[in-house]
Parts: sequence; structure tokens; C-alpha cells
Amino acid sequence: MRTLDDARSACETYLPGLAASLAGIPLETLEAPGSPAIGLFRSHGGPALVIPKAYSGLAASPLDAVRVMRALASYSPSLAVASAMHHFSVATLFTLAESIKNSGMEWALLEGIASQGLLVASGFAEGQPGRGILAPAMAGEPAEGGYRVNGAKKPCSLSRSMDLLTASVALGLPDGGSQLAVLLIPAATEGVTVHPFWVSPVLAGAESDEIRLTDVFVHDQLIMRTEPGDAGQLDELQTVGFIWFEMLISSAYLGMASGLVERVFARRRGGAGEVAAMAVRLETAALLLEGVARMLMDGEVDDGALARALMARYGAQDAITDAVRQAVELLGGMAFIGSADVAYLAAACHCLGFHPPSRSSAAQPLADFLGGHVLRIS
Repeated sequence: MRTLDDARSACETYLPGLAASLAGIPLETLEAPGSPAIGLFRSHGGPALVIPKAYSGLAASPLDAVRVMRALASYSPSLAVASAMHHFSVATLFTLAESIKNSGMEWALLEGIASQGLLVASGFAEGQPGRGILAPAMAGEPAEGGYRVNGAKKPCSLSRSMDLLTASVALGLPDGGSQLAVLLIPAATEGVTVHPFWVSPVLAGAESDEIRLTDVFVHDQLIMRTEPGDAGQLDELQTVGFIWFEMLISSAYLGMASGLVERVFARRRGGAGEVAAMAVRLETAALLLEGVARMLMDGEVDDGALARALMARYGAQDAITDAVRQAVELLGGMAFIGSADVAYLAAACHCLGFHPPSRSSAAQPLADFLGGHVLRIS
């Protein structure tokens, strides 16, 4: 399939040999707990993908990152989800670069991630019933030289392979209030533990278990405070992070759907009209997400850019769902019965709808924005 071939070509440019290594391993092995995929990603230089050359990274543009994510997901959906969280966390660190530089740790952290192949897990809050996506699940209380942090993130991809953890935290203030901040700590820090959480076999290779922080001391130099605007407006850090997250995670599911659609082409199933209709829906998703990437490359990171990124994500989600439904139908019952791969990929593709913000929670903010108001995400 031409566009998937192009994505794989981009993957080979940045991460030579990784696609071939993944292609030689059965899907069921790549997707199981203990999958070799994350180790292969690390050994082929994957952690450095979006890190600038100034920090010894590979300097993939957002557009190339979208394509590499699509390629990886066509082989291993779990790896794509896990690596999306890593790249999103690293992109957040870029936004914080000035704060980190002021603490004297910029080169030690960002260059270390690239040169040592360190994996960064994302402990940022996600929407749960009754909790907004900006409400941290971790809280910090002042201690000499820093804060003592308690809380948990579940699920948290890369929980068992992470070297570093980024997480949002509510810092206690003297007046009894709290301030949203981002912490960055080594995974081996005392009080950081991992516990079983993910039960489903779908995406089990992403290591999405629970990470708990129990009385973890975090030095002031490893805490970066955010500055939200009035009544729910996001600061630059949160806005850039959101855009990267929506772009990367949606690209992962685009890749899963591409792997399924590729099977339709390989088996020459369906007539020209049916195949074209399916491919058009898939490529609609690709064009939407590549548009978000180009927006980032043009430096558009305000609330309008975030609104467009969310609309692109939901549009891509619908297009992916349509393409997957058509692909399963065209492949037919015997393909479904003869291998677990078709059912697995179809199930995995539907998980995009579980990532924040949910369509229902974003509906009112997007409607207000389109009506001329400021975008407010809660």
C-alpha cells in the first residue's frame, strides 16, 4: 500500500532496521506482556526520534514523527501506543527547556535521553469519571529542598521499562490552594512502585500498569510550575503538550488501521469501488493528522491550534473506524476465523476513543470556540 510504504520508508530513514526486526515477529508475540518490541525500539534509537540534534537526537519533524508512528503501529500497536507516550513526554520537556536550563539540568536530561536511549513514561492526568483531564492524580507537599509527592497513575504505559517519569502534580501552597506543576524523576527513585493493572489482552504489550508514588521526594530542580490562564485557559506548556499528544496517539491508531487495510490489498479482496472507498477514509485520517503536524512545524501553538488538533483527532477517529469496518467486511469470515490478527487489530483500533479528552467532554468547549469564545478545557 503506497502511503504505508512511504511511512515505512520514513521509519527506515530514522530507525534503520527496526521495521524489519518487528516484521519478523508474530503479532501475538509483539502484543503480549513481556513483548520484545519496546526493547527493539530502544536498541534501534527510538527514544531519540523527536529530540533535536543539539541534544544528540534524531530531529524528526512532527510530520516525520506522524509517519514513523504509523509505520510502527502497522507492526505492533502496543509499541506505537507506548512510544507515543514517550515522544509526548519528550515534547513536553522541550517546552520546559528554559526552566530546565535555569536549573542547570537541560543537557543532562535531554541529551541523556537521546544518547543513553532512556524511556520516559507519561504520568499526566487523564480523564476519569468525575475528574477533569487537567486535575492531577498526584499531590505534593513542601519539604526541605523540594516536595514529598503521593499519588498514582493508572494506566501508565512503559511502566515496567521506563527510566524516567514525567507527571502532573498539584503542589500545596501556603494559602491552602494548589498549583499545577510537572515533575521529572528517575524511575528508580525510592517510593516509586509498579503494580498490575491492565487486564485486557488488547495492547497488553504497552506495559500500561499502575505507577504509585508513596512519599517520594522530588527536588525543586525537577519540578516545573505551569501558569494557567483565567478560568480554564491553558498555558503554553499544556497547549503544546495536548497538540503533540493528540497528533501522536491518533497516528498510532492510524497505523493499526493501516496494517489491517494492508491485508485487504495483499489478498486482493473487494472491487475497485469498495477498496477505493475504504482507502479514502484511511487517507482522510492521514491528511488530517499530517495537517496537525504541519501546524506544529509552522509554530501554531495557541488555543486555536489546539481546537483544530482536537477536531482533526475526532475526524481521524471517525475515518479510522469507517476504514476498519470496511476492511473487516472485505477480508471476510474466513480471514477472521483463520487468524486472530484481524479481530485483534479491529479491537485495538477502537481504543482511540478511550484517550482523553473524550468527545463528549470536548463538545461544549469546541462549540464555544467555534462560536467565537476562548477554548477552555477542564
